[in-house]
Amino acid sequence: MRWIQKRLRLPAVRRGFHLVTDLLVAELPELEALTVGTAHFFLQHTSASLSINENADPTVRHDFEEFFNRAAPENAPYFHHTQEGPDDMPAHLKAALLGASVTIPITNGQLALGTWQGIYLGEHRNHGGRRWVVVTLMGE
Repeated sequence: MRWIQKRLRLPAVRRGFHLVTDLLVAELPELEALTVGTAHFFLQHTSASLSINENADPTVRHDFEEFFNRAAPENAPYFHHTQEGPDDMPAHLKAALLGASVTIPITNGQLALGTWQGIYLGEHRNHGGRRWVVVTLMGE
């Protein structure tokens, strides 16, 4: 069994849902050496998220943003955690709902994603900045 762990830096992006599959895979040449295994991606932030979903139609990413903005609205009168701005508490809620990690099988040197699947970075802050992802590859 082989283990590889890397900490990758994603570029700053605007608020919304962004496909980052290709960015992540480009930083993982070790992936090609694994015939079978698992890739675990962990986002080290509490106001952004990682998830897997539709990778072809950009309206899906738009609809995700619209839904989560309604589910966790800014300036809700019941929020007390507001010192970092009106987008902060909603960002924490969105991140909690979507999660900070995804795990994907590795098959013949590639992520075994389905035809229409990609890894999303959910940037839930207006000015979130660059994000860190710890990737752990395990396999043979």
